[in-house]
Amino acid sequence: MRQAVTATLSVWGERRFGYSTLKDSSESLLDERKLRPGLKEDSVIEEKERAENEQEQLEAVLGLPSSPVEDTQQTGSMEPSDPMLDCKRSGGLEAALVVGGRKGSLGALPMQRCSSLGTTAPQWVPDSQAPACMKCGSKFSFTKRRHHCRACGKVFCVVCCDLRFKLTHLGGKEGRVCVTCHSALMNRTLRKDQKKVWFADNLLPQAESRSANSSPLHRSVSHTERAELAQAEVCDLRAGDEVSGLSGNSTKLAPPKDLPPILTSTGVKGDYTLEEKRTESSLLEELERGLAEPLVFVLNANLLAVVKIVSYVNRRCWCVMSKGMHAVGQPEVVILLQCLPEEKRFPTDIFNHFIQIYWDAQTAAGKLLNHLSHSLVSRGFLGNNEHAGFLYVRPTFQSLEGLPLPAPPFLFGLLMLRAEAPWAKAFPLRLMLRLGAEYRFYPCPLFSVRFREPLFGPVNNSIMRLLVDFRFYRYTLPTVPGLVVDLEARSTCIRIPKTRHPELLKALNKSNERVLALGACFNEQADSHLICVQTADGQYQTQAISIHSQPRRVTGSCFFVFSGALKPSSGYLAKSSIVEDGLMVQVTMETMAELRRSLRDMKDFTVTCGKIHPAERQEYVHIQWQDEEPRFNKGIISPIDGKSMESLTNIKTHQRLEYRANGKLIRWTEVFYLLKDQHPNGLNNHTSHNRLTERLARAFCLALCQSLCLLKEDGMTKLALRVMLDGQKMEFLAGSNGQRLPAPYQDSLNQSLTSVVQSNSQYQGLAACQLELIFYILEDTS
Repeated sequence: MRQAVTATLSVWGERRFGYSTLKDSSESLLDERKLRPGLKEDSVIEEKERAENEQEQLEAVLGLPSSPVEDTQQTGSMEPSDPMLDCKRSGGLEAALVVGGRKGSLGALPMQRCSSLGTTAPQWVPDSQAPACMKCGSKFSFTKRRHHCRACGKVFCVVCCDLRFKLTHLGGKEGRVCVTCHSALMNRTLRKDQKKVWFADNLLPQAESRSANSSPLHRSVSHTERAELAQAEVCDLRAGDEVSGLSGNSTKLAPPKDLPPILTSTGVKGDYTLEEKRTESSLLEELERGLAEPLVFVLNANLLAVVKIVSYVNRRCWCVMSKGMHAVGQPEVVILLQCLPEEKRFPTDIFNHFIQIYWDAQTAAGKLLNHLSHSLVSRGFLGNNEHAGFLYVRPTFQSLEGLPLPAPPFLFGLLMLRAEAPWAKAFPLRLMLRLGAEYRFYPCPLFSVRFREPLFGPVNNSIMRLLVDFRFYRYTLPTVPGLVVDLEARSTCIRIPKTRHPELLKALNKSNERVLALGACFNEQADSHLICVQTADGQYQTQAISIHSQPRRVTGSCFFVFSGALKPSSGYLAKSSIVEDGLMVQVTMETMAELRRSLRDMKDFTVTCGKIHPAERQEYVHIQWQDEEPRFNKGIISPIDGKSMESLTNIKTHQRLEYRANGKLIRWTEVFYLLKDQHPNGLNNHTSHNRLTERLARAFCLALCQSLCLLKEDGMTKLALRVMLDGQKMEFLAGSNGQRLPAPYQDSLNQSLTSVVQSNSQYQGLAACQLELIFYILEDTS
């Protein structure tokens, strides 16, 4: 690592904590409005859930066929559900529950111990007595609805009560249960089963054998059981017990008694077992001895967490790495967390956060992490209410020696505090470089320190409050990818990639005609960078961070502002100055109009700064358009033949395209454009190309759908399809693990893919292009 010089949904996680999405976590930073008891919609929901529970119980008693009524998800709706509609759903069964003029609940009993949990109907907690979730403490609102657990009768939010389990008092039907009851019920069930299974995960090939169905030790696991077996074995809980959540200021998270199961090899290729009863002390002892292999924790059937204690830049750190994010289009995540003195517990909150990231990437379109993005957590994360989440960075000049790392792409997560969260949202580059100055690593450290002091406070005295809406974030400082600023003696150069002209035009059109402000990217070609430091009295000052023992020739800037406020009578052509960690240039409105025109026409432009009749040397601000842009997709290679994908344009397929068969699924995640001058928006017949790409992806999935188990057993879980289109000619190439697929698969694919093109004449004659589509084979846990 370069030292710096400063100049002034895992099953385990879901059951253990009740995960929430990153969107829900971000809401924890804002104060929610207090609910007024006795709202009309609350009483309706309570009546509706009572009717559903009574219907389920009556059906169980009478032996009627199952007709489950799902909890209505009301997102953003201000209208309560119709109570008459709820009665109609119960049909004539509602009348059977009216005895002596009042409505009764069949089998309603006090809270049961774990031995009778799920066997007898619980006592129903009224909505009026539950203004907030009885697990995580989240207050209920119009959009955050109440849900009753059919096992314990308590009231929870949808995050803490979205699981189902077959309950005896419902006649064996599945009922909605909370994560606490589900853990207790699952623990009771799993004790009856054999613990050794063929566990399947996309990163550990040959994990499930079709021939193992009859083996008592290596039994075949259904997709539902597989997800359930991926959780940690937890102790028996009473139905009325609470498990401390991650939110709230008053209580610290109670340490869990068990860890997620550990995946270990039996010594036979492709045969893995789950160890669920290892104590933390024994595992820590193994890590302390410096074992060559890290521990692999199972978070769900397709997501692992790899843990090792490492010595990094003379610091003892937890290294927690995800494996499985790539399959949902998400870069893998690495967390380097400095160990506390005499620390004897695993940082399991990170496991839960990995599940949140995985869940958001899988369910929310566009909710993917990238360089300088962030994720938020609930209060109490890693034992401190001030921990707000992570800022994610791509390593550049830092040392990676001795770290167990996933295959690219991957990101390092830097722990941030709540006072720093506004900068992570509005201007993350400032926070990244300020961390570098604090720990004297350029451009920033890759490790995180808990319980530190915040680096920023109130934003009132920063120039950024004029450029960013720090209250509602309705507008922020726009950033053009690849745009960098070089500061040299009496010369400044703003370099913009030509391929990013559309992004610049978008920012230009949204800007005020008198002010043009843009954020810059981290300048990897510079040997130093401007940073902004907030002093004890709240003032923001300019400093610089540079690579240790290297002369400062080129300094990077975090942003620039062109202001048209300079009057022609001032006697200046233009004025330039350093403001915080950016550049301010004052010009006349005439110069501003010329600048905007040159940017629209993608022409170079120079602003001369100084007096009209200079008595000293003048300074210059150059705007230059570059043919090349900074490298991206570093380290990514093709699964077919190892071809480098560096600096090749790729697009994530947010439109979910996947096919299921025999407990497996195949998913299309992204497409690469293999020609340097080929860009998806620049192709002729852009719509036809997109339609062809999607149909080829569907044909690829369908052709291999019945062979997913065999491919996974052979370790081919990441596959690629390369398409070369040149006029009337089209060639296909498919492979995995750096080799072509075996001939039978290749022949089947050629026949299926060729028929797609031949059956659609509009695709013939398209402009030449080369594409590579990426696919993953996963366990189907739906």
